[in-house]
Amino acid sequence: AWQATPGAGVARRHRMAEASAGPSTRQDDDGGSGAAAAPTGTAVMPALAGGSNIVAASVPAPHVVPAVPIAHALPTAAPVDRERHPSGIVPTMQNVVSTVNLGCELDLKKIAMHARNAEYNPKRFTAVIMRLLDPKTTALIFKSGKLVCTGAKSEDHSRLAARKFARIIQKLDFPARFLEFKVQNIVASCDVRFAIRLEGLAAQHGNFSSYEPELFPGLIYRHQNPKVVLLIFVSGKVVLTGAKDRNDIYTAFENIYNVLRRFRKQ
Repeated sequence: AWQATPGAGVARRHRMAEASAGPSTRQDDDGGSGAAAAPTGTAVMPALAGGSNIVAASVPAPHVVPAVPIAHALPTAAPVDRERHPSGIVPTMQNVVSTVNLGCELDLKKIAMHARNAEYNPKRFTAVIMRLLDPKTTALIFKSGKLVCTGAKSEDHSRLAARKFARIIQKLDFPARFLEFKVQNIVASCDVRFAIRLEGLAAQHGNFSSYEPELFPGLIYRHQNPKVVLLIFVSGKVVLTGAKDRNDIYTAFENIYNVLRRFRKQ
């Protein structure tokens, strides 16, 4: 049904002659207005009854580029220092709680009204609750100038967040300073990857442990040196808290790991 337009050169000369003769002579044989000829290389539909030819633009075939597989490198875990972590397991820091003294009295209502991401409800709590997105932390700001920073994943992030909170207080025209920064608590967790017989552990280490499954599903183990509290679950999950230095977390876990291996479920 489709065919190339014949005589493209003749049609071009005919149009040039019509243009030189004037618009009054540019008519078809049947008295109607002349239709422009289709350019070379296009396709023309045959004339329908009582209608004109339909010109369709030629569309080149799409060029398909073959897909080339891309090798994505999988992230590899950092090697574990076996001298520092003989078990091969490194507890992950989950929360670092720190305190700082701003060294001045604060107007909590003014802070809550002018600072972003701050809330203050003295009927529920006597401190302003302020939040940061980077690093993602929360601060409790008291009237005395004491500030408690929670939610950081490392000691450095906790210090950085505390400095940002102090800077926000300074911009509100308070003579705040950054004094007596101290890490008060570190919470970490890990998985020993085997089930543990908590009943046997509580029986042989009754002086240091407490296990009441009716009240709490985990065994509470109080490590003495360093002083760290461990929550040990039958699934092998371990939560460590109460330390003020991450090295105490690592030392306490390595000591308890050798104990947990003796109470591994078969």
